[in-house]
Amino acid sequence: MKKMVLSMLVDNTAGVLSRVAGLFSRRGYNIDSLSVGETEDPAFSRMTVVVKGDDQILEQIRKQLNKLEDVIEVKELMPDESVCRELILVKAYAKVQDRQQIIAIADIFRAKIVDVAVDSMMMELTGNQAKLDAFIKLLEGFTIKEIVRTGITGLSRGAGDIADYLDD
Repeated sequence: MKKMVLSMLVDNTAGVLSRVAGLFSRRGYNIDSLSVGETEDPAFSRMTVVVKGDDQILEQIRKQLNKLEDVIEVKELMPDESVCRELILVKAYAKVQDRQQIIAIADIFRAKIVDVAVDSMMMELTGNQAKLDAFIKLLEGFTIKEIVRTGITGLSRGAGDIADYLDD
């Protein structure tokens, strides 16, 4: 199974997310990660979708997405030609005697401590999936209470932008 990261420019209108997600569910395809947000032009949103499958399934997904009325452009984000990141928040049980160790791990990864309570600490970290997975692995010696991940988001490298697609 191959992983594909798709960056989609879509109309920023009600129901677009539902129509895109519906396309996947109707065909029995799973979405590994989905992030969406408004672009610099409020008329458009950028969706980043991560899917897995063989070459035939991935090509079918791309073709079906291009057929949706609200989808303006679908582009595969190739690892060498794009920047992809993910945000994670991790809440760990932190006894007083464990805090320095947890802070040291956070410092190694340049994670930010965003909340400290009597018995827990919350850290924020942004990076590629491998970095986030390594961070979680090092924290396994402590009790992780909660984890939330945003999913991958990304853009192509270089000067190209949304206007390039609209001018075509």
